[in-house]
Amino acid sequence: MTRQEFLQRSAFLAAMSALAQHTAHGKNNKRQLRIGACDWSLGKSSDLGAFEVAKKIGLEGIQVDLGSEKNNLHLREKSRQQLYMAASRESSVKITSLAIGELNNIPYKSDPRTEQWVWDSVDTAKALGVSVVLLAFFSKNDLRKDDKGKAEVVRRLKKVAPHAEKNGVILGFESYLTAEEHVDIIQQVGSKSIKVYYDFRNAADAGNDVIKEIKFLGREAICELHMKENGLLLGNGTLDWSAIARTLIEMDYYGDGWMQIEWSSPEGADIVASHKHNLGFLKKSFGY
Repeated sequence: MTRQEFLQRSAFLAAMSALAQHTAHGKNNKRQLRIGACDWSLGKSSDLGAFEVAKKIGLEGIQVDLGSEKNNLHLREKSRQQLYMAASRESSVKITSLAIGELNNIPYKSDPRTEQWVWDSVDTAKALGVSVVLLAFFSKNDLRKDDKGKAEVVRRLKKVAPHAEKNGVILGFESYLTAEEHVDIIQQVGSKSIKVYYDFRNAADAGNDVIKEIKFLGREAICELHMKENGLLLGNGTLDWSAIARTLIEMDYYGDGWMQIEWSSPEGADIVASHKHNLGFLKKSFGY
């Protein structure tokens, strides 16, 4: 598939989605993204205590890390999944999506163990009733200026993509790559189960224009969003959140229906208070 064909297909899908929404809900009824947070940003990475913290903040959901090498990515275990589902019910805080942060330390682009982790993450997502798994490509897994690593990632994603498609799961690609590079990988894999997990702060730090990028990608290629300022409260950094919110609204972006607050608590600040601020900031920015 060429870039032009990719964009044409995305435009067609967007048009069909907009038509369906217009028919079902009326022209002026915009869908609102729900707001969650990453469990690691709540100080409870891969920890059941994240549900209680999220409840105190007033969040609707949490993005959950699959685990670490140390605990053998324990959310793959059925018994652990049952504990998470019970905690979700008791707290009324939803499990919104999963993430494999350990890929930053043990790279998907080179370590053979990670292929099984990603395969199993699809089964875990299905068991927990979520549709997105974030694959992290930072630190040791960074793909910038690494053609060999990109080629290996494409090869591996081609193997797991049919499994993800069969189970209705999206593998969200989060990295420092440009929007064009992300599209190239999506085209090479050739699967509707591979999308971009977009992080505005990461993209800006990589020197990319976030507004141009999300417009280039289009709403169908982005599965979920991270909202962060890395050690600062939302609104206290350099990102133009008003422009970001306005653009997403104009695009009628919805993805899987969630945006996640990540790493936006100043050092030493109270996590609950910081996230209450960030939650209120996002609601105001998006006109909730």
